[in-house]
Amino acid sequence: MIKHEVFEKNSLVLLAGIIVTVAIGGLVEIVPLFTIGETIEKVEGVRPYSPLELQGRNIYIREGCYLCHSQQVRSFRDEIERYGPYSLAAEGIYDHPFQWGSKRTGPDLARVGGKYSNDWHVAHLLDPRAVVPESVMPTYPHLARKELKAADIAEHLKTLTIVGVPYSDEMIENARADLVAQATLDGDTEDLLRRYPKAATGDFDGDSTRLTEMDALVAYLQVLGRMVDFTTYRPEYAQPGSAGGSE
Repeated sequence: MIKHEVFEKNSLVLLAGIIVTVAIGGLVEIVPLFTIGETIEKVEGVRPYSPLELQGRNIYIREGCYLCHSQQVRSFRDEIERYGPYSLAAEGIYDHPFQWGSKRTGPDLARVGGKYSNDWHVAHLLDPRAVVPESVMPTYPHLARKELKAADIAEHLKTLTIVGVPYSDEMIENARADLVAQATLDGDTEDLLRRYPKAATGDFDGDSTRLTEMDALVAYLQVLGRMVDFTTYRPEYAQPGSAGGSE
């Protein structure tokens, strides 16, 4: 048995021990990621974010919204009754990084899409206490004033393909046009909705003269939890005739 004094009195031995320990821990965390495509159940409806939703997600992260809001409904009865169906791993498959979180100063947002109108979201972001008197959330009026910078949106989509997000050449080529169309009142959204089903469309911030960061953030919030149709979804393991299922 190696006594601990060997590590305490010899810095090189201690360093070697640290490297071995960190290497083992790193492998345990990294190796399973190479099989993520096989371990996460494929769920119909889950798609990559549209360009506008993706920009909204970036703003959501930049403003630190994830520090007070989780996006993970756990499989407990009280959470399901409050928020809706429990979260599926597949719903975060295209999130880099994922937004599951664990702290809830504010409510979970995994199923917030479609729950409130665009006007409600805008009012809430401008002055949270105007719609939720007990809210401790800070105000975000600058989002309505700041024009959305998205000149590099096609490159953003192309970069995400490197980590496995399945943006097609068509999606990348039309990224800027899709971004503008989604936030245009009565815009031509046929191609957009073909590429990104269930995307919310329209003038999100109430100002049709400009494309703002408020437009993008509200578009992102309005898609959360809406991709999967839980009225028809059944877990793969529960399907008749599947492994672990019942007839």
